[in-house]
Amino acid sequence: MSQTPHGRNEFDHDRELIQNQEVYRLRQEHARLRAAQRRARLAWVRNTITLLVGALQVLLAIRFFLRLSSANPDNPFAQVIYSLSAPFMTPFSTLFISPTDADATRIFDLNNLIAMIVYALLGGLGIALVNYLQGPGAQGR
Repeated sequence: MSQTPHGRNEFDHDRELIQNQEVYRLRQEHARLRAAQRRARLAWVRNTITLLVGALQVLLAIRFFLRLSSANPDNPFAQVIYSLSAPFMTPFSTLFISPTDADATRIFDLNNLIAMIVYALLGGLGIALVNYLQGPGAQGR
């Protein structure tokens, strides 16, 4: 067997190179796995934000329609919608005076529309923050 200048034979040298290559490949795979797990977590956060903001938008849209169509506020369905949406409407409840029709039964709830816009913007901001945390190219993944 031929000796290398450092006193090792070629077989040992080749085996060491193969081991180093395998260690390098394992490190690369570990880094890819960590990146994929991080992308999956951020995708879950992004999907959760979308789901929650979407559900809130539907709830507020139903509330808007009930008020606009002068639904009976004593109806159990209307009571559930009003009670579920009340905490989200509180910051906007006295923002504007809502216009009504002549007999004040149909209420065009401008505060409700403002709340829907603000919550949609906050949801979009949350998703943009998650995309920023994920790094470049996050939207295409």
